[in-house]
Amino acid sequence: MPCSPAKARHLLKAGKAKVARRTPFTIQLTMATGETKQDVSLGVDAGYRHIGLSASTQKAELYASEVELRQDIPELLSERRGLRRARRARKTRYRAPRFNNRVHAKRKGWLAPSVENRINAHLSRIEEVLKILPVTSITVETAAFDLQKLKHPEISGQEYQQGEQAGFYNVREYVLFRDGHVCQHCHGKSKDRVLNVHHLESRRTGGNAPDNLITLCETCHKQLHRGEIKLKAKRGASFKAPTFMGIAGWEVLRRLRAAHPELNISHTYGYLTKHKRIQHGMAKSHCADAYCIAGNLKARRLEGYFFQKQTRRHNRKIHKLTILKGGIRKLNQAPYEIKGFRLFDKVQYQGETVFIFGRRASGYFDVRRLDGSRISAGVSCRKLKLIEKRRTYLTEIRPQEDGNSSPA
Repeated sequence: MPCSPAKARHLLKAGKAKVARRTPFTIQLTMATGETKQDVSLGVDAGYRHIGLSASTQKAELYASEVELRQDIPELLSERRGLRRARRARKTRYRAPRFNNRVHAKRKGWLAPSVENRINAHLSRIEEVLKILPVTSITVETAAFDLQKLKHPEISGQEYQQGEQAGFYNVREYVLFRDGHVCQHCHGKSKDRVLNVHHLESRRTGGNAPDNLITLCETCHKQLHRGEIKLKAKRGASFKAPTFMGIAGWEVLRRLRAAHPELNISHTYGYLTKHKRIQHGMAKSHCADAYCIAGNLKARRLEGYFFQKQTRRHNRKIHKLTILKGGIRKLNQAPYEIKGFRLFDKVQYQGETVFIFGRRASGYFDVRRLDGSRISAGVSCRKLKLIEKRRTYLTEIRPQEDGNSSPA
């Protein structure tokens, strides 16, 4: 359980404790103690981009953190898919196409890699809290979104059985019908009868949803790709986050119950969390939501919280895609270590804890905070002091937005 810095210092000096980890700073007693434990509740505010965590007893909040998840996985997977298809076309030109080797057809319960990564991130952060605190109960916020209702608020009854593409052969036919078979840029002024369906956002990340497609004549379509014109139309609302939350919250709950049958694991809903937060006059934040989910609403909150940013651990692409003059392909992988420092190492510079976001072979590095604010674009490695080697989750301490007051 938490103790004051002075007590921790005395225990370490007397040899009665040892340092278990630096972030968060945790000590482990080396002497026998009693088995009396307090009930600790952990609240988990599951999310598509952020995770909120808060562990508390009835008297005080013991741990609070906010985790920013990776958002680059779909784009990286799309890039890998394009490279593999090009390589197969070159190496196996006459291979017959195969369609019965898809992984989702082979393995029951398969989830997309981007969804799986976020679910594993939730479980990883929860497990880190369980390592340092004797948690007795976990509450996870789950959600069930009605996507049809989000798109069409007036929908009801049998209309749920008739989607927007009902009666159309494919999505292209639907988009052409929706737009009246008229170019949505020039509105027929080009007199070009050939119509194309254009992706407003790249198909690699935006997909083939109707909200991401628009009808253009071939003349406007070619001018757009040459950069001669710009479209005023914007992509419609994306429902990636609601779709993910409809899957992830329940999957995290199921996996937690399977991994920790000894704990009391339950779930709650977003509207209940919102009601508690407003009732106690708390500012909207992921940590505040997690605090409300934990259920100890009379506990004194912490003054600060741990902000964590998930990063890519490995980069396995050997060369850059751009080919230079003479057929030279530059290496995409940076050296493992330069002057004793790695990318995203936590260092101290002029009394401030920052992270290395860029390195040069000359020994001058780009150091920044986790919010992206740059401290120095080129500081000598001799002025940096290594605090902690890089991890998948980079951590810094930030102040709570709504202070340390105990809600009434």
